[in-house]
Amino acid sequence: MTTSTDTFPGYVAGTWTLDPTHSEISFSVKHLKISKVRGSFKTFDATIVTAENPADSTIEATVEIASVDTNQKDRDAHLRTSDFFLADEFPTMTFVSKSIEVSGEKFAVTGDLTLRGVTKSEVITGEFGGIVTDGYGQTKAGATASTVINRHDYGVSWNAALEAGGLTLGDDVTINFELQVVLQP
Repeated sequence: MTTSTDTFPGYVAGTWTLDPTHSEISFSVKHLKISKVRGSFKTFDATIVTAENPADSTIEATVEIASVDTNQKDRDAHLRTSDFFLADEFPTMTFVSKSIEVSGEKFAVTGDLTLRGVTKSEVITGEFGGIVTDGYGQTKAGATASTVINRHDYGVSWNAALEAGGLTLGDDVTINFELQVVLQP
């Protein structure tokens, strides 16, 4: 496993904050056994502290649950209720890294995901996009990552039976991250 800074041209140790206009957190879940419902969270934040050794870096992220958007107002309102996220009682979902494994441009981040007051260890895997200096002189880095969680592990167990058999929603939720961060001076 390679964890040297030579793997990432332009790599520097420091604190990086989210560039929200160039970042997205989305999710999908099987619906009616034939397709997927997709959505995103519009309000979230992340801080990454890179260390001299990339594997010693840390990540902390917070998602505002009430910002859920599936492009259907009534469904979004239902997702905020006790059937799903219970947003009034648990307004945020958080992730705090515990370890990072780096192999070339690929990485795996193990950390504590907290949703609806339940904390479980999850692994987020992805690919490092690179580091550049933009036209405003800001150093930026990007990455694409994802994880799959079982929604029942977090107390999100609402479902409805289908006439033809089976249930409305699948158990597994895929969470995708398209992130761009800015090095702080």
